[in-house]
Amino acid sequence: MKKSTIWLLAVIMFVAFFALLYLQVKYMHDSMAIRNVQFDEMVKRSLFSVSHDLEQDQTLRYLEEDMAESENRYSLQYQRSRSSTSQHILNEQSNSRIITNPDGSATTINPNISGKEKNNPDELRSGGVFISPNHGINSIPKTSFELQQSLSKRYLYEQGLMNEVILKILNRASNEPIQDRVDFRKVDEYIRYELLNNGLNVPYSFQVVNYNNNAVYSSPGYVAKDDRAIFSQILFPNDPLSKLNTLKVYFPTKREYVYSGLSFFIPSFIFTIILLITFIFTIVTLFRQKRLSEMKNDFINNMTHELKTPVSTISLASQMLKDESITKSPEVFKHVTGVINDETKRLSFQVEKVLQMSLFDKQKATLKLKEIDANDLVVSVANTHALKVEKFGGTLDIDLQAEEATVKVDEMHFTNVLFNLLDNALKYKREDIPPQLMMRTWNEGNKLFISIEDNGIGIKKDDLKKIFERFYRVPTGNRHDVKGFGLGLAYVKKIVTDLNGTIRAESELGKGTKFIINLPVIIQK
Repeated sequence: MKKSTIWLLAVIMFVAFFALLYLQVKYMHDSMAIRNVQFDEMVKRSLFSVSHDLEQDQTLRYLEEDMAESENRYSLQYQRSRSSTSQHILNEQSNSRIITNPDGSATTINPNISGKEKNNPDELRSGGVFISPNHGINSIPKTSFELQQSLSKRYLYEQGLMNEVILKILNRASNEPIQDRVDFRKVDEYIRYELLNNGLNVPYSFQVVNYNNNAVYSSPGYVAKDDRAIFSQILFPNDPLSKLNTLKVYFPTKREYVYSGLSFFIPSFIFTIILLITFIFTIVTLFRQKRLSEMKNDFINNMTHELKTPVSTISLASQMLKDESITKSPEVFKHVTGVINDETKRLSFQVEKVLQMSLFDKQKATLKLKEIDANDLVVSVANTHALKVEKFGGTLDIDLQAEEATVKVDEMHFTNVLFNLLDNALKYKREDIPPQLMMRTWNEGNKLFISIEDNGIGIKKDDLKKIFERFYRVPTGNRHDVKGFGLGLAYVKKIVTDLNGTIRAESELGKGTKFIINLPVIIQK
């Protein structure tokens, strides 16, 4: 798969994922806003009902007071009227006379009776009761008229009563303190009832504030921590503006109530994050596999070059041995044969390196530790590289200042470490300047320091932090001519770390690079 195809796939998946995430967040935000608005509307409707109920209670209280006063007045008037009627009957009885009839019966005669009634004895009923001959003819219309009159009087009375109540509410109610007008326990009952009636079963606390903005009453636990959870309602809104009282209700769990309807977003968000992590891991794996594929091709193309270097050195030394003058000089002969021996070892090291790299990648490489003299190892590596450095017209110097140089290392792997550092110094040399390499050893306390310094192209500070990372290659120099896998310095750091040592790099762009290895020293007794 081409890298451009992977990038295109990654961009499409990222766009789709973030679009899905945006829709989820927007839907969650809209849902929260709707629940918040619903909560506010239910609370406002409940508090308005509470205010209306308190107004009705106040009106009922004034009606009951006026009814009681009216009943008292009516009772006094009734007693006076009844007393007057009794006196009138007594007066009439005092003016009446009793007459004895011939048959021995008695008849009562009232002098106030009209002459007509005197001339019509038939209107007199036995027992002294007068009965009109037309009695009962007009009694029904008269009763209906009297009922209408009674209802009219009652209506006017009730209307007057209501007017009195309204005048009292207008003139007297607003002047009373709010604590005298309402019962705060009843206010609590009204709030609870109206909230339940509107479908809200949430904890609350309330406070009543008078027109001077002073708290008249606060229910237990009223601590307004969030202004967005406080709702206000004017009590008795028909009062004058300068005497308005306010009911404040605080809902401490409003936020939880609003978010309670969004519980299903939590698993949705978790699964979305899992998908994102899986997607990122997939993309990283694709790029890594792509890089490994490219490395595999580079390895196949460059493996011959890596193995050919010691072979070419051995070939050069062998040709020198054919020269008769070399055989006549024992020292030169010994040096050339030593180079052949060292390059043969290096060739075996290269083959072993290829095999060990797979073990190193799997973190299964085992080290065969033994005590060696680091100064001798530095001299051996320097002698092996001397011919190669001279081939480029350069020099390789050594400065062995370490007095205690015995370290416990794996000879093969630590030799590869030094070879890698020297090879990098030659790979990244400057084209116009011959390479100048320096290997030093010195002691600091119970530590041995080995440095390899060159005058090459150097490394930028940003790249200097990444050179020990696996697969990383410094983007300088001729990348076509300089072959590599980006594993050399990672291998170096791994081996040095496993040997309980440290390695760091110092470099200045255009002036060269210096690698410093620090190993614990074995003190010889």
